[in-house]
Amino acid sequence: MVGPSKLRTLLAGLILLALVLAVAIGETVLAPSQWSQAFLDPSSGPATVLWQVRAPRAVCALAVGAALGLAGAVMQGLLRNPLAEPGVLGVSASAALAAASAIVLGLAAIPGAVESSALLGAAGAGALLILFARCARSPEALILFGVALSSFAGAATALIFNLSPSPIASAEVMSWLLGSVQNRSWIDVAWVVPALILAGWLALASAPGLRMLALGDETAATSGLPMGRLRLLALIASVVAAGAAVAVAGVIGFVGLAAPHLVRTWVRGDPGRLLVPSAMAGGLMLVLADVFARVTPTDQELKLGVFTALVGAPLFGAIAWRAAREWRS
Repeated sequence: MVGPSKLRTLLAGLILLALVLAVAIGETVLAPSQWSQAFLDPSSGPATVLWQVRAPRAVCALAVGAALGLAGAVMQGLLRNPLAEPGVLGVSASAALAAASAIVLGLAAIPGAVESSALLGAAGAGALLILFARCARSPEALILFGVALSSFAGAATALIFNLSPSPIASAEVMSWLLGSVQNRSWIDVAWVVPALILAGWLALASAPGLRMLALGDETAATSGLPMGRLRLLALIASVVAAGAAVAVAGVIGFVGLAAPHLVRTWVRGDPGRLLVPSAMAGGLMLVLADVFARVTPTDQELKLGVFTALVGAPLFGAIAWRAAREWRS
């Protein structure tokens, strides 16, 4: 069996190959002379295509996928539910609601307004979740509250979309809700990377608590660890990661659900050791998904959220089927 360190090394190598592939492949096919020009002349057209269009898009996909994978791993450990993912607590839906509101209000013309709105929406949802978690420590109660919050935010977003007076704003909202890293720049990378680093630090700090929670509430309560503070750190980490992902790329599903399951076997189900590999697997998944979405022969480029849903839904079914077999045995 591959150990955790070897798994991280393997994932790092695959990520590097995926990034090279993402930069090399695109609608514009570069000749060998143009490749040389791209490396030798930073102001040339080929250099612009590689380093100002494809490269930031690939790095943005990596960071967004890593944030979703990390959020999924933290939530599955915090809620002790293998089917938990960033959308289950309503963080993604609340961030999407705030972003849709900003777009309809005409704030999309202001640089960073939509991203800031999405982060504020995620922060608002996180504050509600933290207040609720202080009153009800049961993970089942937190899941139910998150589902209610997600349903409300989704209904409010649909209402905004329905009442939008501008067809252009409606189209922008729909495009945001479908999720994409198309036309993302290094500025977008600068939005998501600091949030990912902060979320990663908080998640790793909460790792001992996630390990104790896997052993049950009674064991966690007698462990001597400050479980309340560790639960809070884990919740904040998932909110920051999911909010940053939605702020930059819109709503992208199934990555946070699938990424932890792809690497769980190699860390023997340890919630603490699962965090970094899940983030790496999520980043790898989204980079590859973006490449396939670009090269799929369609009149219009597939939205990344649509592509991950088409691939992720069967994977979700496979995970549920395997879980059902394990439960029966």
